[in-house]
Amino acid sequence: MSDTVAAAFEARRDRLHAVAHRLLGSHADAEDAVQEAWLRLARQDAAEIENLDGWLTTVVGRISLDVLRSRKSRPESPYDEIVVAAEEGPEADAELADSVGLALLVVLESLGPGERLAFVLHDLFGVPFEEIARILGKSTAAAKMLASRARRKVRTPPVPSGPSQREVVQAFLTAARDGDFEQLLRILDPDVRLTIDTPDGLVVVLGATKVAAGARFGAANDGRRVLVGGLPGVVAWRDGTPMSVVAFTVVDGRITNIAAVTDPVKLASMELPEPPGTVGGSR
Repeated sequence: MSDTVAAAFEARRDRLHAVAHRLLGSHADAEDAVQEAWLRLARQDAAEIENLDGWLTTVVGRISLDVLRSRKSRPESPYDEIVVAAEEGPEADAELADSVGLALLVVLESLGPGERLAFVLHDLFGVPFEEIARILGKSTAAAKMLASRARRKVRTPPVPSGPSQREVVQAFLTAARDGDFEQLLRILDPDVRLTIDTPDGLVVVLGATKVAAGARFGAANDGRRVLVGGLPGVVAWRDGTPMSVVAFTVVDGRITNIAAVTDPVKLASMELPEPPGTVGGSR
């Protein structure tokens, strides 16, 4: 490979990583996708590539699509980008509601691989539907339909009813602290999904009964309510050390998804608010 082609790829690396990260939600998976695109470019006669931007986007898109499809057969979470802010009322909600963090990733996880790819490439990166159609192996009209369907899901979230999200989360934390199993079952959606990012890897728990049986988030000392990518959440400390960050998705008065991080390395990389009782950390 010539130095010119290598330099051209490096000039596009950041954008390719951004595309892959929005598709996959994981920096590690995005790095792998970009590296694979580089290897494929190295095996390709660059003189035959008329549009390097389009070629690389197509390759990264196809690699990402394969990863998204493979995830359907194995439980895993892409939530490695968690934006945490101290919860301070409606203003904080409004400020973070549009952030592309955990909140959007949670919604994107509800999309099918084709929907996700069409929405991300077109709406977030302006890739023409003709190129998206080639990646998907579908017609341009089908690609537009997938993006439209995804757009409705992303931009028209369920209308909340009953108690507010904060009230539901607080009720969950109280029930977990008190060991009130029956109350936990009333708060959790029957098909709730709990994903915990631990030092030993990812743990996924499905179903209200199993999640309620293992609920310990509210029992931690020094907990503080926060917003996690716009979602209601809580940070728990022990002796001033962060132990967990948890985000809750609430639909129709019930918790449908819980995403938690307990890995100390990842917790150390987050910009967390001060624990209660410290300077700047009191409420």
